[in-house]
Amino acid sequence: MADRRAFPLAELRWRGQFWAGRRLAFMKYRAATLDDCPRLAELNHQLIRDEGHRNAMTLLELEQRMRSWLSGEYRAVVYEDAGQVVADALFREQEQEIYLRQLFVVRHRRNQGIGRRAVEILRSQVWPQNKRLTVEVLTANKRAVSFWRSVGYADYSLSLEIMPET
Repeated sequence: MADRRAFPLAELRWRGQFWAGRRLAFMKYRAATLDDCPRLAELNHQLIRDEGHRNAMTLLELEQRMRSWLSGEYRAVVYEDAGQVVADALFREQEQEIYLRQLFVVRHRRNQGIGRRAVEILRSQVWPQNKRLTVEVLTANKRAVSFWRSVGYADYSLSLEIMPET
């Protein structure tokens, strides 16, 4: 059983149930397949917009990129509640670390503990316990920075850039 102190929400661990603020959710998770790529591309498109990323890829390009990633070194997990996709995670496992490329919770299900629960599932049931975990966050995305710190990630590096003059 997970350490209850890690989750300020009252977590009910039997049968995968947990309290998510307003209602009891029955979130399930599964490994994504290539058949999930169109939906994963839609979620990735929302993530790009929500976090203010400069990526201008179309949905078709995002789907093709997702297919390439899942056919290669990346794996994805799809989280569902009541038959609906509520979140996804995309990651790459290397010898010494697991790089979480993205975690996304659909807009209408945010602030219900889903992201926190998704990370807990990754850490306790999907990822090995003996590897360094890394995630990159846009510094302007204050909510994401705060979330990642709240689930145990600590600041390590900061990338700086100079954009070309236009």
